[in-house]
Amino acid sequence: MIKGIATFIAALNGNLKRGQIASGFAWGVLFGLIPAGNFFWVFFFIVSFCFRHHQGSKILVMALVKLLSLALLPLTDALGWQLLHLESLVPFYTVLYNMPFVPFTRFNNTLVAGGIAAGIGLWLPMYFLVRGLIPRYREILAPKIRDSRVVKAFYKAPLINSIAGAVHTIQEKAALFSN
Repeated sequence: MIKGIATFIAALNGNLKRGQIASGFAWGVLFGLIPAGNFFWVFFFIVSFCFRHHQGSKILVMALVKLLSLALLPLTDALGWQLLHLESLVPFYTVLYNMPFVPFTRFNNTLVAGGIAAGIGLWLPMYFLVRGLIPRYREILAPKIRDSRVVKAFYKAPLINSIAGAVHTIQEKAALFSN
């Protein structure tokens, strides 16, 4: 876990392309909103490996969204209920439900339908929002955070010191490979 956090911090502060970090954030939101263990979660997880993105940001954001999922459940449930009760789509859902494999995907579960819709709907806005915020973070916020007294005192804690050492090691290795 410490190495995952360290690679994320190194990527955020390093030379990793902001599109890759933003894509990882967007994938993490999608995976955080879809109930885990579902066919669609597994399918999208496999598909995500076909694209270049930062795996650390994907896992970190997914974990954060999963932690917030209790607060988000009423919203995704309501969205799923609305989608599954659209009269114009009921014949389509009936055909899907009568197909051999499709009912096992649990597409007719309100949380699954709402999570997929919210995740797909938020993918592009999250991507462009994070992509736009990364340069601002690197230019404005990162130096202020790095030079603050609170962070300097925070680095003296043993666990944080080990994370900082891991970040420094990862950044050194990345610099060696980029040359």
